Order: sequence, then C-alpha cells, then structure tokens
Amino acid sequence: MKFTKIHGLGNDYLYINCAKNGEVVNESKIPQLARYMSNRNFGAGADGIILIEDSEIADFKMRIYNSDGSQAEMCGNGIRGVGKFVYDYNLTDKTNITVETLAGIKKLRLFLKNNKVESVEVNMGKTSLDTKLILTPNMQVEDSSKITTLKFNIENTEYIGNCISIGNPHFVIFTNQIDNIDVEKVGKFIENSKYFLNKTNVEFAQVIDRRTIKMRVWERGVGETYACGTGACCVAKVANLYGYVRENVNVMLKGGVLNIKINKETDEIFMTGISTKVYDGELEKAYL
Repeated sequence: MKFTKIHGLGNDYLYINCAKNGEVVNESKIPQLARYMSNRNFGAGADGIILIEDSEIADFKMRIYNSDGSQAEMCGNGIRGVGKFVYDYNLTDKTNITVETLAGIKKLRLFLKNNKVESVEVNMGKTSLDTKLILTPNMQVEDSSKITTLKFNIENTEYIGNCISIGNPHFVIFTNQIDNIDVEKVGKFIENSKYFLNKTNVEFAQVIDRRTIKMRVWERGVGETYACGTGACCVAKVANLYGYVRENVNVMLKGGVLNIKINKETDEIFMTGISTKVYDGELEKAYL
C-alpha cells in the first residue's frame, strides 16, 4: 500500500489515496492501521493517517484517524495536505476545490510554486459557542450565546478556559507564561475530563500584540503537536471576541506561523499556511 507523508508546520500525516481507483483499505482495520503507521518507532511515524476518497457532494472526501486510532472530525493542517496531495498527484487540475469532512464541506484555495502546491487557504466556516457540541449533557448551560468558561484545579494551580467548536471541540486557555506550561500534564487532564462529551483539544495561548498570538496545543488522541489549524482558528476567534486581537492575526506555533482571518460580515474564518511533502512510502501488505 502506497502512502505519502506531508506536514503542515510539523503537524504530520500519512496520506493514502483511496480515490479514483486508488488503494482499498479494510474498513475494520483502519484504527489498527492508524496506530501502526503513526508509531514513530515501528511505523512511518506521524500524528495520524488521512484517507482521501471520492465524494458525492464535493470534489474529494477526507477521513482522519489520530495516532491512537480514534477518528477526528476535522484537521486544519491535515486538510491543507489533502489540497497539496490531490493537485501534486494529478487527481485534479483545479486550484479551487471542495473537500467533504465530518465537520462539513470545506473550500480550499491552492497557491502554487513551480507547479506544486506551496500553501493553502481554507475556508474553515464558522465557530460555535453552543456547549451541546462540546460538553456532556449534565454539564449543559442554557445560554449558548456567550463564551462558556470552565475552571480546573490541577496540583493546586487553577486553569480557566473557554469552550468553542469549529466542527471539533476546543478548550482555549490564555496565559502570560506559555513557555512554562506543562502541556502534557494539563492537556491530558483536561482532554479526558468528564466535562467533555467526546474529549477535547486544549490550546494554551499568549497574546503578544493585537496581530500576534503565540500558541501551544494538546491534540485529542495525539498529544502535544507542532501545530493545529482548527485550534489556531478557535484561539483567534476567542481572542477577538474578548477584544485582545483584530480580525487578521498571525498565530505562532512550534512548527511555524498560520495566518487567521475572520470575515466581519459572514463570521467565516480563513486559515492560510504551508503544506510540505516529506516523502513517498509503501507499506507491505503483510502488516495490514
């Protein structure tokens, strides 16, 4: 089985072409396949795998599985890699495409250099503050028009964060000491909290100025990663709602910078960032 490793600011995935007479993957073994291929000691090593498939409602469909085998609704860095893959491997000649995800259909604009995709702009749609999408039923609040905050006390330190969704759940914590945060300890605790319906991604954000935010992320089902596109969108949106930043902001992650723009009129969020191929590989059938 052939695959391609692509990363978006260090958030790396293994892409398998299951569209247009591509690879056939045993459905029941996909979680096992994701765990094996993502293992950085015994597999190719990645934050997860992404299956690119045909779609009846968009140009392509993507399915993403985290390194622990769980399925995710959406990934901002991952979908940019989809755009790069389908163009660079001649599955399309269009530079404006649509991709079906579990978080809805996303519109991509591909930017080329030497006839290869260098960066991708994604219309990520709108965020939601509706806690029914994030919190377990017994934790619901009646008014979903305001940002819902939760407090966690972890080893005598209080962490206050904000609930928000962009097709997948996020919990945004603002801090003035982002480099001193124990992301693994705090992120893992909050991810698995009983408060969340289907676990959650956890972002730690520090506002540098009106146009710049520094961010670290604990991704659900993965751990701390170099970048998270959906997380960057949610951080920018919450920061804008609080008046910390403007509608156009650069989010600085461990792997690089994402540009996030919030359309004032439609409230849609546009994310732009690079997408980089690492290598092509092939997995022996014996391991499937």
